[in-house]
Amino acid sequence: MSEKELKEAFVSNLNGTTLQEVGVGSFLTPLCILNRALILILHHQAKGSLPLPCPWFSHLLLDFSVLVLPLVLSCTILSDILPQVVLSLTFVLLCVLCHIYCTKCHTTPGAFLSRTVHFKQLPFVTIFRVMVNVQTAISILAVDFKVFPRRYAKTETYGTGVMDFGVGAFVMANGLVCPEARGKSVSGSKLKHISKQILSVWPLVVLGAARLVFVKLRNYQEHVTEYGVHWNFFFTLALVKVLTKVLLVAVPTRKSWVLSLLISGMYQLALETTDLKAFIMNNNDRGKDFLHANKEGIFSILGYVAIYMAGVQIGSYVMQPRSHVRDWIKAILNLLMTTVALFAALCTCQTLVEPVSRRLANLPFCLWCVAQSLLFISCIGVVDLIVLFSQAWSGCCFVPSSWSSNSGSDKKKDDMEKLCLVQAVDKNQMLFFLIANIFTIFTNCLVDTLGCSCLFSVGFLLSYMFMNCFGIYIFHLFGITVKF
Repeated sequence: MSEKELKEAFVSNLNGTTLQEVGVGSFLTPLCILNRALILILHHQAKGSLPLPCPWFSHLLLDFSVLVLPLVLSCTILSDILPQVVLSLTFVLLCVLCHIYCTKCHTTPGAFLSRTVHFKQLPFVTIFRVMVNVQTAISILAVDFKVFPRRYAKTETYGTGVMDFGVGAFVMANGLVCPEARGKSVSGSKLKHISKQILSVWPLVVLGAARLVFVKLRNYQEHVTEYGVHWNFFFTLALVKVLTKVLLVAVPTRKSWVLSLLISGMYQLALETTDLKAFIMNNNDRGKDFLHANKEGIFSILGYVAIYMAGVQIGSYVMQPRSHVRDWIKAILNLLMTTVALFAALCTCQTLVEPVSRRLANLPFCLWCVAQSLLFISCIGVVDLIVLFSQAWSGCCFVPSSWSSNSGSDKKKDDMEKLCLVQAVDKNQMLFFLIANIFTIFTNCLVDTLGCSCLFSVGFLLSYMFMNCFGIYIFHLFGITVKF
């Protein structure tokens, strides 16, 4: 077999992992966020000052060490003991919290619940979007190394791989912060608005076309059953954006969950009652025309539109005006209850209908992506509340979080947030994703990823992520934001 065939076979015919393992992985990132905050609080208690010495470099190194490094290790050499890693980190952080709470307190639980809070960024949604992007950047290159568990890679037909969830979470992250979710209504002609949205996706179309041309000219490895012969994720993102903008012009944002359910339900009904499923699964007719060649990419758009619309609904709920801590606690509890209901619906669908399939983007896949995303968001929300309480208790209000208990502009807090890697990636999300894709392509062209040792693979992945984060961080420090 040629090197291309070996690499294609390496990511083919996989069945994924369990829902439980993916769920356990959702707890790691929130714990890392909490770890970062507690380290800064402990430093403030010990030294009485923030930021750290040599601010831009020390904060970049801290953020990379506590936010990115654990994610790389969790999907490589620590993947087999991930539950133990999560439990150990939880125990350590509980001990640190107890230490902080044993010091002089600056508030009480009752006063904290009634506290008025304000936010500049989108509450804990920003962290979700950034960390999904970071995990995606890690996975798209790590999957080509043997150190990355095969059960985490994208599944062939049915199953739940970590990377399967990553695709759905990426689409959902876009829906969470779309203008409609943020309460921005269409002004002027609706037709003009739709035309503007169609034109706005040209960067995604160009990126998709560029990737297609490179893959064909360079004879780069491709997993055909993922999207098809000519299709790729950039085209999916572009078409999902256009279709959802058209739908949101006709349907109120508050009813987007109904549309999400209708689209995914009707699509599943078509899969079950017609020959559509057999048509998509057939690999022997790709030479007929464009539709046959790219059927996975084209038909899965229906599922991704449903996920996006669910994201719009969740985003509009999270961004409702709330000014007290107790209101945010109620909101997060509602998200957790919705998560439980969605997982119950998922288990029912998998038992009575069919298993999760990213290839089809069927109803169980949509339910799984939304439920898992909600679990992730809720955990980040809980951690953000713990960080806010720790700030109030310790008197260290400069640690970056989604909320601020000061109504005015605090220059020191702004300076601390500017040093945060999460903020840096948030300012240039698409650029970060694009750089990760370019790095991945060039690495596969120049490095025999299948022949690398575990130690070299982990070192290479860490170097790749550090270079990506370093570049984005420098852009952020100089106030450069690249708009696509």
